[in-house]
Amino acid sequence: MTLDPETPAAPAGEEHRFPCDQCGGDMRFDPGNARMLCDHCGNAEPIGAGPWAGAALRELDFDAGLANKLPEAEIEETRVLQCPNCGAQVEFDPETHAAECPFCATPVVTDTGANRHIKPRGVLPFALDEGSARAAMTDWLGKLWFAPNGLQDYARKGRRMQGIYVPYWTFDADTKSSYTGERGTVYYETRTVMRDGKRQQQQVPKVRWTPVRGRVARFFDDVLVLASRSLPKRYTDALQPWDLSALEPYQPQYLAGFRAEAYQVELADGFAEARSHMASVIERDVRFDIGGDRQRIHSLDTDVKDVTFKHVLLPVWLAAYKYRGETYRFVVNGQSGRVQGERPWSAIKIAIAVVAGLIVAGAIGYVYAMNS
Repeated sequence: MTLDPETPAAPAGEEHRFPCDQCGGDMRFDPGNARMLCDHCGNAEPIGAGPWAGAALRELDFDAGLANKLPEAEIEETRVLQCPNCGAQVEFDPETHAAECPFCATPVVTDTGANRHIKPRGVLPFALDEGSARAAMTDWLGKLWFAPNGLQDYARKGRRMQGIYVPYWTFDADTKSSYTGERGTVYYETRTVMRDGKRQQQQVPKVRWTPVRGRVARFFDDVLVLASRSLPKRYTDALQPWDLSALEPYQPQYLAGFRAEAYQVELADGFAEARSHMASVIERDVRFDIGGDRQRIHSLDTDVKDVTFKHVLLPVWLAAYKYRGETYRFVVNGQSGRVQGERPWSAIKIAIAVVAGLIVAGAIGYVYAMNS
């Protein structure tokens, strides 16, 4: 991405509420239609007006971010709720005084604490509405073996799913790496061996190693790192891929009717994870550059320059259901509809399957004994 210092920024602490011009009711973002919609009177308005329209996604200097030297316009202060159970930090409207955590369904009372952080520069708008997300989740549950019927019914008829914008970091970096190693070429030697009292010819693989050195270069664009710890990372990772080409410059209109989670993974920790991903890609590049049948890497030195980053918000539909004393969480990619979640099991269904298996095994054994 290119640096665009002229991208306008939203005022810090702005409330994400947009009154309808027709009736004065609150308008919300309408997923998949790039418009604001009033549920009260049906009035619809396109998104695009305002100082953010047409602005390019802005990359920020990583070193300035680490040193807390970003322009004040890049910082915002929002009121957040921190769940005492799972630790999620979710943005709430000033009028909210009590709520339920969307990540774990824990009843909580909101505080008045403010969270000062780097504001989002990009947002991937919801493409699926709540009905489509619920249908995807119900279909996913229906394909699970031994899932409790009660949970499926509860999920199908239960409360509305929560639309959450989940925070991520993206990192760009220009890398140049030098390496030393060895290229392995496989060849075969013919040996005579004794097998069953007879002499036989056998091809034995051997490796001829040749010292090598070289350089590789790669520019990394938008390495994506989850900036939340509210959900198991294996679930959010499994929601990929995301089409980041659909990212839009941040506009608060996209958040109307949804919640946004504050990031919990700090910038330095996010880059450490991105750097680990880069290292694995660079090692793959080196092995390809060495060539041959096998490769050994003895040294690998990488110079990383021009590191930039963005704070972006990606759309997730979330359901947290309490069923028979247990909390089950399901997440749906708000762009693609891909579903992940906790794996529920039905003890009754498992017991029935075990009994049925024993009956079948017994019947097979009986038939075999009768025919012997």
